[in-house]
Amino acid sequence: MPHDGYRLGFAPEDIDARAAHAFLTRAYWCEGIPLALIERAIANSLCIALHAEGRGQVGFARVVTDRTTFAYLCDVYVLEAHRGRGLATWMIETLLAHADLQGLRRFMLFTRDAHALYEGHGFKPLATPQRGMEIVRPAIYLNAVSP
Repeated sequence: MPHDGYRLGFAPEDIDARAAHAFLTRAYWCEGIPLALIERAIANSLCIALHAEGRGQVGFARVVTDRTTFAYLCDVYVLEAHRGRGLATWMIETLLAHADLQGLRRFMLFTRDAHALYEGHGFKPLATPQRGMEIVRPAIYLNAVSP
């Protein structure tokens, strides 16, 4: 197996919120996010964790979804020491194959620098970006008070 020494898990006990927080609080897309918000996001999402034998959680991704028509892939990472082994691809393939994510009309994500990774899984640039709108609060976590 090409991923010897690694395993993936969807179960709540597989997800280490503190490990996810340690990475995500420094990530460009959610810098400064408090642990309490990561815990709440995990509780309300479909999550997958990548574990390295003897080293704990080294990767993570979550999907915000109604499990019927729409999903949003976010917070995807593999720690730098474990990159270049196809682990992100394995994690995304496994996540996309999850029974709760079949038959969705739309599956979205945003990325600054991993377009090639996601294109390999069928994601494409928005066909009509002018139809989309957003509210962005880029520094919201830097001034956040944990709930």
